[in-house]
Amino acid sequence: FPETHGITFRIQISVKDLLDTDVLLKLLFHLPVNYPSTLPDISVNSDQLTRAQCMDVKDKLLEQAKKHLSEPVVHDLILWIQQHLKYVIKPSATVCNEKSTLSNGTSTEDGIWMLLLHLDHMRAKAKYVKTVEKWASDLRLTGRLMFMGKIILILLQGDRSSIKEYLILQKTSKVDVDSSGKKCKEKMISVLCETEVQSQHKRFQTFEVKEYSARDELQKEFETAGLAALFSEFVPPLLK
Repeated sequence: FPETHGITFRIQISVKDLLDTDVLLKLLFHLPVNYPSTLPDISVNSDQLTRAQCMDVKDKLLEQAKKHLSEPVVHDLILWIQQHLKYVIKPSATVCNEKSTLSNGTSTEDGIWMLLLHLDHMRAKAKYVKTVEKWASDLRLTGRLMFMGKIILILLQGDRSSIKEYLILQKTSKVDVDSSGKKCKEKMISVLCETEVQSQHKRFQTFEVKEYSARDELQKEFETAGLAALFSEFVPPLLK
């Protein structure tokens, strides 16, 4: 990394929520070069939490970090969230307003971002694929819609605001049909990863729909794009 970028690292921790269920939190800390005198950038993902709940966790972590500005905080934040997660998460039935935290500096907003989504199924496949292609084209996103056996992955690259817009469309539009053939929204979707594209990642020039007959082919697609680490972290668990 050039000096100006600081360092980024991921941590996965298992935390108990209010109902004593294990929640796997995926935390991404980006420490700017002048850390700890500036706050780290934090992103929070979890398959068990809604996006709004992840935002709440992130907001609370940043609040904690502000109390200890100019001291190294990452270790303390991890301990804090392990003890306090159950008080931070609102039940998902309540509608949280998803306000995005203003991160220090605008570098994260200006960069190219990448999103990896996992879909459970597509009943109306042809229509669904067309919709995803249209959204990608409208939002100027590049990447792949990947099918391998029962696995469906969407990998997107583009402006962060377009990526966010895509997620909203994906979750609020009627993209598929239910078992009785009625149009329905996508409920079975998980955000595996949302991160800034780094210099070692290759940019996709187009958006393509591809079918792979074996794991090796799929893995090769990721490796060619400089995303071997992304593949090995998120895809093998889906293949089990």
